[in-house]
Amino acid sequence: MIILYINIILLCLLVVTAIAINQQSNLFATTMLTGIFSLLSASLFVCLDAVDVAFTEAAVGAGIALILFLGTLSLIKYKEQIRNKVSIPGLLVVVITGSLLIYGLRDIPAFGKPENPVQIYLADKYIVESEKEIGIPNLVTSVLVSYRGYDTLGEVTVIFTAGIGVLMLLGRSRDNYKGIVSKEKP
Repeated sequence: MIILYINIILLCLLVVTAIAINQQSNLFATTMLTGIFSLLSASLFVCLDAVDVAFTEAAVGAGIALILFLGTLSLIKYKEQIRNKVSIPGLLVVVITGSLLIYGLRDIPAFGKPENPVQIYLADKYIVESEKEIGIPNLVTSVLVSYRGYDTLGEVTVIFTAGIGVLMLLGRSRDNYKGIVSKEKP
């Protein structure tokens, strides 16, 4: 029951942070709030027992993306140009998409109930047969590496690609900086 309260508190903090991000005109504050939003999302994923997704969110959302945003901010102005124009088609798309997502929630089975399909069909198979099928004695390792291998590979690929992108950007900026300095000094 306490986990439910923690989830509700985290969801409320996510909503408050999203509203604060939307209302900011200072891009540095927006960047920091985006990092906070990613850390809150990672915390929520941990509470929902999705630690691998939480790790990816923390590494990519709160780590690499925040570094890229801060690097971009060092090259541009800190204030956003405010436009007070409301996009009616955009608002309509958001309302329709939100309505469809809420409608889709009706078909999702209740969280954690023993009669859920995942509890009936998959849990016993993973617990009982994974060591015989795969030969890995650790249940968590067998699920992450074998049964969800493509998902784990995708997460590792995203983290690796983001890291290579950051290294390329940092390497490029250092070379550009050396070129500018050498041109200024005779």
